[in-house]
Amino acid sequence: MTRIKYKEVAGLETKRGKPAIGQKPSKAELKKLYIKESRSVREVAEILDCTKDMAYRSLKEYGIELRPGFHRSKLRKYKLSHLEKGVREKGVRGYAKELGVHENTLRYYLMGARKGKRRHTTCVA
Repeated sequence: MTRIKYKEVAGLETKRGKPAIGQKPSKAELKKLYIKESRSVREVAEILDCTKDMAYRSLKEYGIELRPGFHRSKLRKYKLSHLEKGVREKGVRGYAKELGVHENTLRYYLMGARKGKRRHTTCVA
């Protein structure tokens, strides 16, 4: 047996689910953090002190296009020449351990970068 709520009977809009926590972020804040600073939805939510679901819903509501759901490599912040120099000096295994990534991640990243698939926007000398 289903329960009939008085608001539904009266034709009023009912809210379902758990109430939202925190203030709804503004479009300008979302654009700054999500688009300009390339932060993740979780990071945006943490900075704006709201739930990740609220940040996600707000992005969709404001028409801000979501990025594909893949993880960006930690290695993007290094110049290709810097990575290659580190591998020559310490070897793939040693340098990958120093960078905090798996050795295969470093190998595949360098292989893709050499083929021109990856761009290095930010860099560490």
